[in-house]
Amino acid sequence: MAEDGIAFDSGPGRWVLLTAVLGSGIAFLDSTVVNVALPAIGRDLDAGTAQLQWIVNGYLLTLASLILLGGSLGDRVGRRRIFAIGVGWFTIASLLCALAPSASLLIAARLAQGVGGALLTPGSLAMIEASFRPDDRARAIGAWSGLTGVAVAIGPLLGGWLVDAVSWRAIFLINVPLGVLVVAMASRHVPETRDPAARGRLDVLGALLAALGLAGTTYALIEAPGGGASAAIVLAGAGGVVALAAFLAVERRAESPMMPLALFAVRQFSAANAVTFVVYAALGGVFFLLVAFLQVSLGYSPIAAGAASLPVTALMLLFSARSGALAQRIGPRIPLTVGPLIVAVGLLLMTRIDRGDGYVATVLPAVLVFGIGLTLVVAPVTATVLAAADARRSGIASGINNAIARVAGLLAVAVLPLIGGIAGEDFYDPAAMQDGFHTAMVAAAALAAAGGAIAWLTIDPRVLAREEPAGGDGRRARRLECAVGAPGLRPAREAEGGRR
Repeated sequence: MAEDGIAFDSGPGRWVLLTAVLGSGIAFLDSTVVNVALPAIGRDLDAGTAQLQWIVNGYLLTLASLILLGGSLGDRVGRRRIFAIGVGWFTIASLLCALAPSASLLIAARLAQGVGGALLTPGSLAMIEASFRPDDRARAIGAWSGLTGVAVAIGPLLGGWLVDAVSWRAIFLINVPLGVLVVAMASRHVPETRDPAARGRLDVLGALLAALGLAGTTYALIEAPGGGASAAIVLAGAGGVVALAAFLAVERRAESPMMPLALFAVRQFSAANAVTFVVYAALGGVFFLLVAFLQVSLGYSPIAAGAASLPVTALMLLFSARSGALAQRIGPRIPLTVGPLIVAVGLLLMTRIDRGDGYVATVLPAVLVFGIGLTLVVAPVTATVLAAADARRSGIASGINNAIARVAGLLAVAVLPLIGGIAGEDFYDPAAMQDGFHTAMVAAAALAAAGGAIAWLTIDPRVLAREEPAGGDGRRARRLECAVGAPGLRPAREAEGGRR
C-alpha cells in the first residue's frame, strides 16, 4: 500500500470496499431481515408480543452497548483483526439462532449475535477511512453508505423469500457462508491499521454500565404493558436510569473512555448525532412494524410483505451517491432538514393503509415517499458525523454514531408498540395490529419531523468543507474531510509538524 493509502479504482481498493460492505452488510441486513419473519417465529415458538420485541431488541441491546468498545478495540488492537473476530463471532451466533428450539434460547443467541455485530460494525467503516488515500476516501465512504443502506432496505424482501421458500431459520443460516467468506477476504485483502495514539486501559466499566442501563430501561418498557408497575419492572427501570447516569459520570472521568464526551463539545458532531437519534428511532419503528402489519392485517405472505419495500431499495441504490454529492455541493443542512420531513410525510401516508386496500393505491405511495426521504438522510448524516470528528478517532466516532442509531432503534421497538397499544396476543390480531400500527406511525412521523427541525436549527451548511483558521503559533490550518464526494479537500490528518 502506498504511503497515502489505496486508490479507490484499484484492485486492492475494490477488495477493501467489498470486504467492508459485505461484513457490515450482514450485520445491518440482520437488523431488518428478522422483522419480516416475526409472525412465523412467533407461531412456531409460541411467542407473545414481548418475546418478539426481545428477539429484535436482544440483538440491538448488546450491539448498542458494546459497539463503542468495538471501536476502541479496533483502534488499539487493529481494525482488521477486530473486524474479522466480530464477523466470526457473528457467524457462530447466527448458527445458534438457526438451531434455537425455543423463544428464550433464540433471544439468548440474538444477544450473542449483537456482540459480534458490535465488533465488526465500527471496524468496517474505520478500515475504509484508514486504508484509502485522502482524495479517494470520500468516494469510498459514499459507496459504503449507499451499499450498506441497500442491505438494510433489502432485508425484508430477502427475509420474506427465505421464510416462504425454506423456513424462518434460513434467515440466520444464510449468514454462515457469508461470514466465512468475509473472514477469508479480510485476512487476504485488507491491510491492518490502528491508531498509534490509542493507549490506556479499555473502558470495560463503561461498557458494563451501558449494557446494564440499556437492559434495565428496555426491560421496563417492554414488560410494563403485561406486568404493570410491579416491583421488578420499577426496579429494573430505575436501575437502568441510574446505570446510564453512572455511565456518563465514568466516561467523564475515565483516562481512556470508550465514548469521549469531549467529542460532543464539537457542535456539529452533537447536532448530527441528535438528528441520527430521532430519525433512526422513527426508522426503527417502521422496520419493526410495517412488514408485520402487512402480514397480520392485510394478509400478505412473507415474501409479498418483504417485496413491498423494494422501492426503498431501488431509491437507495440509485440515489444515495447523488444525495452525498448534493450534500457536498450545497451543504448537509438542507438534505438533513428536507429528508426527515419527507420521511414524516411517508409515515403519515402509512396511516391511510387499511385492510382490503390494494398495494398500488395506498402502500406504494407511502413507501415511495418514505424511501425518497430516507435516501436524502443516510449519506449526508454519516458524512456530517465523520467530517466533524478528528479522523484519528474514526473508529470511536463511527462507533458513537452507530451506537446512537442502534439505541434509537432499541427504544423505538420497546416504546412504539406500547404507544400503539400492541401487547400480548394483539400482535396476531388483524384489527388490533392495524389500530396500533396507525398510532405508532403518527408517533414515528413526529420523531422524523423533529429530526428535520433539529437539522435546520443546528447543522452548519459548511461543515463538509470548512477550514479552520491557522493559529498564531504557525501551525498549519486543518481542513475537515468530507465523507461523501469531496475530491480536493485534505483530511484532518495533519497535526503539529507532521502526519498523525
